[in-house]
Amino acid sequence: MPDVATDHRAMLDQALQAMDERMYWSAFPEHPKAYGEEAPERGQSEFEALLGSPFTTDQDHDGYLETAETSPFGIELGITYPATTVDATIEAAVGAMAEWGRTSPDERAMVCLELLDRLAKASFTMAHAVMHTTGQSFLMAFQAGGPHALDRGLEAVAYAYSEQRRLPDPLRWVKPQGSRDPLVIDKRWVVSPRGVAVTIGVSTFPTWNGYPGIFASLATGNPVIIKPHPETILPFALFVRIAREALADAGHDPDVVQLLVDTPEALVGKELVTRPEVGIVDYTGGSAFGTWLEEHAIQAEVYTEKAGVNSVIIDSAADLGAVFRNLSVSMTMYSGQMCTTPQNVFIPETGVRVGGEVVPYDEVVAGLVAAVDGLLGDDARASAILGAVKGTASIDRIVEASRAGTVLSASREVANPEFPDAVVRTPVIVEVEAASDAYRSEMFGPVIFVVKVPTVGDAIDVARDAARERGAITWLAYTTDEAVMDRVIDAAVQAGVSVAFNLTGGLFVNQSAAFSDFHVTGDNPAGNASQTDPAFVVGRFRVVGVRIEPAP
Repeated sequence: MPDVATDHRAMLDQALQAMDERMYWSAFPEHPKAYGEEAPERGQSEFEALLGSPFTTDQDHDGYLETAETSPFGIELGITYPATTVDATIEAAVGAMAEWGRTSPDERAMVCLELLDRLAKASFTMAHAVMHTTGQSFLMAFQAGGPHALDRGLEAVAYAYSEQRRLPDPLRWVKPQGSRDPLVIDKRWVVSPRGVAVTIGVSTFPTWNGYPGIFASLATGNPVIIKPHPETILPFALFVRIAREALADAGHDPDVVQLLVDTPEALVGKELVTRPEVGIVDYTGGSAFGTWLEEHAIQAEVYTEKAGVNSVIIDSAADLGAVFRNLSVSMTMYSGQMCTTPQNVFIPETGVRVGGEVVPYDEVVAGLVAAVDGLLGDDARASAILGAVKGTASIDRIVEASRAGTVLSASREVANPEFPDAVVRTPVIVEVEAASDAYRSEMFGPVIFVVKVPTVGDAIDVARDAARERGAITWLAYTTDEAVMDRVIDAAVQAGVSVAFNLTGGLFVNQSAAFSDFHVTGDNPAGNASQTDPAFVVGRFRVVGVRIEPAP
């Protein structure tokens, strides 16, 4: 096991510094070539070896479970997973909690960093697992499912470590009493874990969304039970296997991390999260179950990321073509199946100012549609951008959205040259009036609404009210007017939405940088927590004070 003062200490120190400075820093290379020439082939071989077989683990289980997990790219997975019960996983987690909770914050941080290092070495295997369960393209699966997710996990460890180390070492407390002898007592403080932590996995970005809560809980002394989405199990199964190996090698009970798999026909989430032993719940997914968790898992600290309606406001720009190029990528990445994808584009009916001229509304709309259609005109390129559609619900939303207004660009099927059975669809682009209700709810998937509004002020007000009511994670605005920018910022603060301005280059509103950006504010219905800030970690532990009067 690494020593706190040696192997991983430098990485932890760098993470703590990056956390304070909020400048760009990453511990894990995002380019596949950085992992060596043999890594791609090894990762693919390891992934293929998993297909059509039981997923082996040292976790106690009773046979293997057939699940609803399929590949959106059409290949047969055929993986069965260890079957266990809520009672068994809870009992094992409780049994592992006492020793893990007594472990020092330093030791726990080092175990977490060792785990992150091992996960980094498995990045290609994980990339294939993420790709073939979520529908992400390989490069997105590699980056978001690997290095970027690891950065978020490391960020959570850094915050957890920092908050626990705020407590001083044991000290002698002295209170002056004037002419009398002072009062003296020896004090120390012990970090006490909150309880069993449960992570409810999401189907689209399991590791990226899951790692922050998992590592925050582990670093603060809580055992973790991971219940993946029934259709996206393999990434978390790999994580649990690697985590249990790292824990065992460090001399800890591997039951500190466990996997609990279910099926759509026999879901166990509600039973699991309401157990009295559960002190923490992390959830990413739809609003209905997220709100249920907030209302019913009352014995636990509940951290949610739910649905939201993300907006773009176009007021004015220096280069409208550059605006369209950036937006076309933002709105189509991973078929719009990202919690940060812009859904609604608000355009004033009076047009958009570009320099000293006003481009009419119809021309602005036509330019946006042409940019999206042009970007996705080639099937090979479109497949790399869109990935594959995750489930039939996204297809249903295309049909629903098409009925809501005027279809400016119909969704079409795209042929993936590598995976002929993949379900790939371009987004439908629909024009609606500001009075429409259609765009006010999240249409998670390949759906873009162009919303015609009287003025930019109306756009700001509507976006603010929708975020307050339904939630939002990101806004993007284009304006050359400082007064408009100030008004958008004020509305964003009121609505609890992070906002970006005038993105026209290689940065996109979908992206959230670890150690710099907070993902979700926790201040609107899109979620009650932020990945990652101090509030994300401090509720996962309590502090027990110990006072001892010194001998005379």
